[in-house]
Amino acid sequence: MKSYLDLSPSPRVLMGPGPSDVHPRVLRAMATPLLGHLDPEFLVLMNETRELLQYVFQTQNELTLPVPGTGSAGMEAAVCNLLEPGDTIVIGVNGYFGQRLSEMATRCGAQVVPVQVPWGRIVEPEDIAQALRGRQAKVVAVVHAETSTGVLQPLQPIADLAHAHGALFLVDTVTSLGGHPVKVDEWGIDVCYSGTQKCLSCPPGLAPITLNARAAEVLHQRRTKVQSWYLDLSLVERYWGQERFYHHTAPISMNYALREALRLIYEEGLEARWQRHRLNHQALLAGLQALGLEPFVADEEQRLWSLNAVRIPEGIEDAKVRAQLLQEFGIEIGGGLGELKGRIWRVGLMGYSSSRRNVLLFLGALQHVLVAQGYSPQGSGVHAAGEVYRRATKEGEQP
Repeated sequence: MKSYLDLSPSPRVLMGPGPSDVHPRVLRAMATPLLGHLDPEFLVLMNETRELLQYVFQTQNELTLPVPGTGSAGMEAAVCNLLEPGDTIVIGVNGYFGQRLSEMATRCGAQVVPVQVPWGRIVEPEDIAQALRGRQAKVVAVVHAETSTGVLQPLQPIADLAHAHGALFLVDTVTSLGGHPVKVDEWGIDVCYSGTQKCLSCPPGLAPITLNARAAEVLHQRRTKVQSWYLDLSLVERYWGQERFYHHTAPISMNYALREALRLIYEEGLEARWQRHRLNHQALLAGLQALGLEPFVADEEQRLWSLNAVRIPEGIEDAKVRAQLLQEFGIEIGGGLGELKGRIWRVGLMGYSSSRRNVLLFLGALQHVLVAQGYSPQGSGVHAAGEVYRRATKEGEQP
């Protein structure tokens, strides 16, 4: 009889594009004994999870819940619930996940109008305005935090344009929710989705989503059934609403984990959490620049705090560096996707992984690996990052 070894993964520091490290409290929550998915105690937990999601999304939307599945399930749920065959959607495409949005919308039978811009840049409102001209678009969609490039997309101007043309505004916040300001109600976002495994620091497996009353009305007035039974929010909302109508067996342990991850965010406070992500991003960037490395996104205001894209120096082997970081230091970072493969590294500072310890550990390890490949750093990355933290401490900020 074949024997199987006990699962014992090697220690890792997760600093790639996701998943992020998970707080021990979240891991402990997953070991909580199961309840039935219609148990009165579990229904109370569901209500609390919705309240905490509303807090993190900064919304009062009643239709706010976690969809079973990863962030891509949230993307598909948002698209397939809003779009019917023949509908027009304008999508800002400035990276890999804008392309994925377009693919999903095409599969719904929608007329997709992609607004293509070079990877590493934001989608300008003027480009969206031009795409909307002469069209009756049902939806305008953008990616707030483009994980493939490290670009942070401004939202308010595009929300205003969408509404001026009678369209719904759909936003992907998979890599920003919990790490950057996301203000669904204030910014006029009609539909917003995310994933648990990034800045929320929960294992992958749920996709928070929120729809305002305007978007919910579009859902309820559809001419055709949603193409996905499992992701049909008109059915799922009955389970999360007052009816508690059975739809599917909820992933109980993942809901435990999400609730605990959201509790941690609530205890830290959104403003403090955003500031922590910002400070660690600034320290990392200072350290990378001291080593002579350049950020991929040129405009400082358009750089993600949670996902840092850095250009790979000439003569340095992408895969070899990432492999050595993993083997010698247990640090995981990501390589480039699509047209950026082999051109950038993607360094995540998301949720529990966004810490001073991780920034300094990574910079020291990266300098060691680069020197081993014959690269000559301009200075000390650890020292430069440390200066950022020292200044922040003097000014009263906490890393």
